[in-house]
Amino acid sequence: MCTLVILRRPGHAWPVLIGANRDELVHRPWKPPGRHWPDRAGVTAGLDVEAGGSWLGANDEGVVAGVLNRTGSLGPQAGKRSRGELVLDALDHADAQDAAAALARIDGRAYRTFNLVIADARDAFLLCHHGAADGRVDVAPIGPGLSMITSLELNDRASPRIAGSLDRFRAAAPPDPEAGDWSGWSSLLADRSRHLPDDPSSALTIATDHGYGTVSSSLIALPETAEQRIVWLFSAGPPDRAPWRPVGVPADSPDSQSSANSGLASQ
Repeated sequence: MCTLVILRRPGHAWPVLIGANRDELVHRPWKPPGRHWPDRAGVTAGLDVEAGGSWLGANDEGVVAGVLNRTGSLGPQAGKRSRGELVLDALDHADAQDAAAALARIDGRAYRTFNLVIADARDAFLLCHHGAADGRVDVAPIGPGLSMITSLELNDRASPRIAGSLDRFRAAAPPDPEAGDWSGWSSLLADRSRHLPDDPSSALTIATDHGYGTVSSSLIALPETAEQRIVWLFSAGPPDRAPWRPVGVPADSPDSQSSANSGLASQ
């Protein structure tokens, strides 16, 4: 299961902060966030080479979307569409509210179960397909404060990761995008130590003996005003080993590149 942390601070210069670890089969091919879709020129997202979709992305209007598998639904299934398409569909919209309304109308039976987070500087939503027989997709706003989602419900302490790390994220110093200081969150996302005694996969960064583990990590900040660029730092591997590097949104944006802290990038 993947992990996504979101901090909403309405009225702040950086009203939305996101941290996310992607867990996947380590040999499944992917590409780092970029402009991978010619028909979606305003989208920057990671590319799942196998299915053509994405796990996490942003558009030039300031919308971010990320999808997570629910428990018991790892991997593709014959006859089902890729959940990575949902991220791209969400990023076709100019604000999170419109995106959530549109995705709420899909028939969830076309996909394996999922949790989909959609956010912009004003709103944030969690869309859940629990496997309802009628294909219903449930939508709920994500309120102010810090929330965490894995393969269960929002802030659900039945998830070992949430039970072990939600309070630590809430106690940590929030990232400071202006200063380039993400140390409080980057260290937590990279933590392999906090897990159940018999379940190393309950840590935030994981490695298993069956070819599954944490393959990348992201730190994202959404600005309050459109004049500022989204800040996105990306670790192209387990975040305790792979350096954090800036992603331009828009791609190769000098403003985004200059927002990265050199100390964090060499962690």
